[in-house]
Amino acid sequence: MSMSHLSTVDGTDRLCVSEHTQCIPSRVLHLRQLPIDVSEQEVLALALPFGRVSKLITLKSKNQAFLEMTSEEAAVTMVNYYTSAPPTVRNQPVFIQFSNHRELKTDNLTNQRAISAAAVHPGTMAAGGEGRGLALGQSPVLRIIIENLFYPVTLEVLQQIFSKFGSVLKIITFTRNNQFQALLQFSDTVQAQHAKTSLDGQNIYNGCCTLRIDFSKLSTLNVKYNNDKSRDFTRADLPTGELDPTAAFGVALPPYGATAFPPTFHQHTGLSMAAVPGSLVSPPRVSLQVAPPAVHSVLLVSNLNPESISPHCLFILFGVYGDVQRVKILFNKKESALVQMSDATQAQLAMSHLNGQRLHGNVIRVMLSKHPVVQLPREEAGQDEQVLTRDFSGSALHRFKKPGSKNFNNIFPPSATLHLSNIPSSVSEEELKDLFSSSGFSVRAFKFFQKDRKMALMQLASVEEAIEALIALHDHQLDHNQHLRVSFSKSTI
Repeated sequence: MSMSHLSTVDGTDRLCVSEHTQCIPSRVLHLRQLPIDVSEQEVLALALPFGRVSKLITLKSKNQAFLEMTSEEAAVTMVNYYTSAPPTVRNQPVFIQFSNHRELKTDNLTNQRAISAAAVHPGTMAAGGEGRGLALGQSPVLRIIIENLFYPVTLEVLQQIFSKFGSVLKIITFTRNNQFQALLQFSDTVQAQHAKTSLDGQNIYNGCCTLRIDFSKLSTLNVKYNNDKSRDFTRADLPTGELDPTAAFGVALPPYGATAFPPTFHQHTGLSMAAVPGSLVSPPRVSLQVAPPAVHSVLLVSNLNPESISPHCLFILFGVYGDVQRVKILFNKKESALVQMSDATQAQLAMSHLNGQRLHGNVIRVMLSKHPVVQLPREEAGQDEQVLTRDFSGSALHRFKKPGSKNFNNIFPPSATLHLSNIPSSVSEEELKDLFSSSGFSVRAFKFFQKDRKMALMQLASVEEAIEALIALHDHQLDHNQHLRVSFSKSTI
């Protein structure tokens, strides 16, 4: 379809307009600074969300293209939208303005017929004089994988980002192969294609949370519950019950680290606030602040085993996912406790990974508390109440107090395999196995790291046993100045 020139209404050959000239509204739009090997599909994906396209001419040698919309209103809407949110194609900003042309007359009628047909039937687009097929979208459902996940990406954040490209009907989030993924359904395939073209490879936050987008094999999503893991925006009547744990998709969030500074999300012309090393994205002119995660940093933990639980136990367990400040076991309801994390991000992280886990024989429930802080007991409180509340704000066992710590990169859901570190060279495999066995845990497998004998993997009989082993043996003294560090591993032996 590419052409070296276009024929104007009066028959003379000329380009549309210089970039410094202001054009009056027209159905014909001029696109500049396109990638040299841009495809017709990529150009059309910019326009089809705003209306039907009747003609397209690409000038690849000049990195330009001309689009003719079927109505001036559609063209005006498209220009107005992209003026405030400049588009990108393959991370390269594209400039769009009205053309001086009132219509396009092509020299190749076959091409003209092809693009006209595509505008009427955008779901199966054929473009190009050779009749080659361009699949605009196999499905209105996108499969989204978020890589380098160092900050929470909630269902609401996904809805906010993708709704810029059309009507988001349903979202399901889940974890597979230790990757946070989502299925997102648009109202039609055109919107899904436009979102995929614009967002694939972009970062939600500065330098992290990279979107990898493809079409799903599903044509529609079946959402049973409206909660923080799934949502059907067309049905407000759905219950908020938990997803069936035997369903095809898990719902636990994947590992990610907290960050010291809340990030900023930008509209789809380069989502990062500023260019990061190795990035081709320039800072956009208009930014959109993503709503931060919930402001609460206090968690309510319920269905605990009152015979086995203690503030220190909860401090160690929740400390895997953030720096615990205070813990309070409720005096009149000892199967419940309040855990205060250092910030809301860590609270969300701990809740995502620990809700529904089994501890001391009970399946615990973790949710955000309405309390902004955990109050310390008054001086006149009884001894029992004093014991049930602990302040850990100055603890040396906080894992994330050092900015940029490697611990941020090694946060994983509870698993039967534990990662052991800070092992002295004098401690043998048998000694470590005996340490866990003598504490009542069944060691199924053990392996030192080949390149670093200070670290090892140990597999126990179950996830519940691994949780209890971590609580019991994290910070266990191995020699006079070295203490064992225990965390969950994503690996298996």
